[in-house]
Parts: sequence; structure tokens; C-alpha cells
Amino acid sequence: MNLNKVFILGRVTADPQLRSTAGGANVTSFSIATNRIWNDKSGQKKESVEFHNIVVWGKQAEVATRFLKKGSLVLVEGRLQTRDWEGKDGQKRKTTEIIADRIQLGPRPAGQAGGKALAGQAEDQQEKAAEVPIIDVTEEEIKSEDLPF
Repeated sequence: MNLNKVFILGRVTADPQLRSTAGGANVTSFSIATNRIWNDKSGQKKESVEFHNIVVWGKQAEVATRFLKKGSLVLVEGRLQTRDWEGKDGQKRKTTEIIADRIQLGPRPAGQAGGKALAGQAEDQQEKAAEVPIIDVTEEEIKSEDLPF
């Protein structure tokens, strides 16, 4: 049995751009930066950053292009794929990418699209909660025969 599964949680390094193949399929690609922080043998704090190339197809490509911006937090589930290609200079090259099966968008700051609408919904809910009348039943004792069930 073999398994090629990757989970990456990181920040988008540049705004994704949607493209279409000759066959009409939507595809977008972008990079995610992940970091690792650790203490070396002397106790010094160290940090390293890795960059991962992500390829998203179909409807998820449209979603990624619409909602992901530079700095957005995103969780990508997919598989590793290495492909060969020839550069403009004629040199053969290889690249390893993550082909996304699923993406999960991270939280959006209030300044991004949709954030203000969500903040407005929260205010509306607070106003509605304030309109609910308060009924105080502590003055009388509730009897079991008065209950409708």
C-alpha cells in the first residue's frame, strides 16, 4: 500500500491568479510559506521558512482566486507531484508541487471582503437580542398542573 498525502497550513505569498487550460479547465497556482521555530543546542532561537507551490483545479481554483490574498491563512490537503519541463533557455528543469484536493480558508480580517458584512450581522444579532423582553416569574410559584405538557 502507498500513500501520497500532504497537509500544509501557511500564509499565501502572493495573490493567486486564475487561468484556463486549452480544454477550458480552471486552474490557479500560488505559494504558501510555512515556518519552523526551534532552539539550537546553545538555546538560541532559530527559525527557517519553507515555500510550497500549490496547484488548485476546478471550482476550488475559482474560490482560491476570489478569497485568497497575500498573507491569507490557508490549509491545503493534497498530494505531491513532480514534473519535468524545459525552460526558455533550453535547460531541463524539475519542480515539485502540491496538487490540492481540498483547501480550507482561514479567518478573514474585518477589513477584507465580507468581513464588514459579518460584523454588521453580529451587530444586528445584538440589537435583536436587546429587543427580547425579559419575563420575571420569580413572583409566583410555578405549579406542575399549570404546565401544558
